[in-house]
Amino acid sequence: MNVQLDFHSHRTQLICTAVAASLATAGLLSAFQRYNRQQKRRELDESIHRSISGQEAKHPLEDLCEKKIKRKSKSHLSLEDDVNKSDISLGIAAQLESGPYEYDEELVREQLARNYAFFGEEGMAKIRKGMVVVIGCGGVGSWAAIMLARSGVSKIRLVDFDYVTLSSLNRHAAAVLSDVGTPKVKCIERTLKQISRWIEVDSRVDIWRKDQGGELLEGADWVIDAIDNITTKVDLLKYCHDHNIKVFSSMGSGAKSDPTRVQISDISCTMYDPLARSVRRGLRLEGIASGIPVVYSTEVPGDVKLLPLPEDEFEKGDVRELGVFDDFRVRIIPVIGPLPSIFGLNIATYILCELAGKPITNPLPVKFRKKLYERLYRELLHREEKLAGEPINKLPIDEDDVGLIFEDIHRGRSVIPPYPVPSRPTLVRWDPAQPLSLENCVPMEHAEAERHVAECYGGSKTAEELWGAHAAEVVSRRREEIRKVREWVL
Repeated sequence: MNVQLDFHSHRTQLICTAVAASLATAGLLSAFQRYNRQQKRRELDESIHRSISGQEAKHPLEDLCEKKIKRKSKSHLSLEDDVNKSDISLGIAAQLESGPYEYDEELVREQLARNYAFFGEEGMAKIRKGMVVVIGCGGVGSWAAIMLARSGVSKIRLVDFDYVTLSSLNRHAAAVLSDVGTPKVKCIERTLKQISRWIEVDSRVDIWRKDQGGELLEGADWVIDAIDNITTKVDLLKYCHDHNIKVFSSMGSGAKSDPTRVQISDISCTMYDPLARSVRRGLRLEGIASGIPVVYSTEVPGDVKLLPLPEDEFEKGDVRELGVFDDFRVRIIPVIGPLPSIFGLNIATYILCELAGKPITNPLPVKFRKKLYERLYRELLHREEKLAGEPINKLPIDEDDVGLIFEDIHRGRSVIPPYPVPSRPTLVRWDPAQPLSLENCVPMEHAEAERHVAECYGGSKTAEELWGAHAAEVVSRRREEIRKVREWVL
């Protein structure tokens, strides 16, 4: 059927007129919206340009910044030629000395538009009123602070005694080459004020000590613990726990490379992390078993060596406590930049959600693994009691070691070829004649373990005779991995 329109009819003319008017209206609205967006962008650019350019006359703060950078360059590195003079412009220098910059609320909301879309008005109001104290402003703390500022937190206190070195530049979120020799907190402060014109930053070149910790934590809604030293870390966490201050703690990111192993959990549920274990034990001695969220990695360091230390440092005492102060000594651990940043971003995300009243629920992807490790430990204890012929109160290895053996050393697989993932895993001594230890404990399928006990524990066969040379070779390689782990843990 052919339909022909009569363009001379009154009805057809009305329809065409309506369509043309609709198209014209839509075009005008689109043009108007586009004009508004362009106008807002121009106003924003002009506002930022004015705030950076400042007055036409040269401010004395500019001379102060220039002299500071030149003095710093001569005392540490010849960086004067590399200094970007725009980094010390009048506006930026003035802001470092002044309070929060007056910033139009409409511009604030445009800058935080995506956050408002996610958290809503009520959530963002809580975030913008939040006050966070960051203790330790290195690779982890710097990234956490910067992302909190980008997300709307308006009050941040930075606490760190350390200064930027060349080696800091592989992981620090704010430091640049010209910052070498300056306090880390000042580098972060500068960057935060460049990101957020309304932020209040209180930077302290200081060290947290338990006898004066209340002053540095005053007014905090959340405290971020990014300290390396175990003793100070435990003291801070205990202080916050005792004074009902919310605290989030970072465990060890050094010598790690697998981002899929990074996760958030309660300190009591950390599976295998040498630093987490030491902190957990220290807190238990203080009567604190749980209630502190942490970010940590279950990854066991591979073929990574500790950075060498001079002989005179070993003479000062335990190398686990070496550092810049007599009572603040840490080991020198190699680290690749992405891992501390991932730790810091985990912390910022958790705290933002908590501040907004939208907490992360069940933030532990391996929350059911702990039950597996408990079962493996109980079965191993029962088997060892049978071998000893008497009750045993405690094994030489604990549930953390069970997780290390099963997950990290043996990758969740049986040592018996073809090395399957066991449907019912169990742990057993490889050599019954040798004491139970990390090196002498292997995973098998339950039926394999029963056969191993029946034929090897009685002395009729060795494990290699029963399972072959390939299995024995795997056990030998795993023992070498455990030896490397011990270098880190002990």
